[in-house]
Amino acid sequence: MKSGAPLWGIDLGGTKIEGALVDPADPLSALHRLRRPTGAEHGYEHILSAIEAVVDDLARVSGLPRPVCLGIGTPGTEDPASGCLKNSNTVCLNGRPLCGDLSQRLGCEVRIANDANCFALAEATWGAAAGADVVLGLIIGSGTGAGIVAGGRLIQGLHGIAGEWGHNPIRNESVPCYCGRTGCVETVIAGPSLERFYREATGEALRLPGIVSRAIEGDRIASATLERLREKFSEAIAAVMNILDPDVIVVGGGVGNLPLFYEEATRASIARHLFNPVVRTRIVPPALGDSAGVFGAARLSAPFTA
Repeated sequence: MKSGAPLWGIDLGGTKIEGALVDPADPLSALHRLRRPTGAEHGYEHILSAIEAVVDDLARVSGLPRPVCLGIGTPGTEDPASGCLKNSNTVCLNGRPLCGDLSQRLGCEVRIANDANCFALAEATWGAAAGADVVLGLIIGSGTGAGIVAGGRLIQGLHGIAGEWGHNPIRNESVPCYCGRTGCVETVIAGPSLERFYREATGEALRLPGIVSRAIEGDRIASATLERLREKFSEAIAAVMNILDPDVIVVGGGVGNLPLFYEEATRASIARHLFNPVVRTRIVPPALGDSAGVFGAARLSAPFTA
């Protein structure tokens, strides 16, 4: 990306709002970065005011006027048909025209995308998948999400749900999902789902790091829990790869920190489900850490040129 004016980004989280100014010529160290509490318990109008305060804080510390264009990463997704947010766990945002309201309040263009999309866009532009043509960015933690970047452009889709692989079905799985369906990928490979599997097998409630430690120590059920993750992840991601055929898959999130995603055994497991005899797609950890969300939001505000 060519040098130019700083890119403005906001990462709107459930508990904090983070803002950053990013130099497109040197993006890996933000020019300015600051946070404020979201205050979601105070409602929608309060969140709008808090975002405006972060923008004004950035303008003050940088000596710049308000941006011409602002990128925002959000919990949930904007419905392209209505312009309103949906599927947000910050429930006061649902059904509200966040993008339009902020644009009017701030007097600038506002572009929004969900947090997984921002993660994918940041890693595809400046991170572990920089330079790749088709990038799939996965977040596997307390839930599962994904973003797709092709030719430097974020793919959001007609309904705003591109990348929602966590709500594809997994064969022979029937655990109810919050979305109203059963057997979704998220109910099988997300952190709480792995912990549930171990608890049901042993009667012991243990967090995922403890399960990993037990597996290292030789615990048979802990090892089976992680092997189940490998096999179910392989089945789930192969279905996406058969359609998208990405150059790079970046795996983020708390569960995504596990080394098993990058092991040859996992590639072999994926190949058993893939419509190709070998897996040439690179599967890599993220390079940007907790910066990916706000950096991806800033990237939203730039022209979409490769």
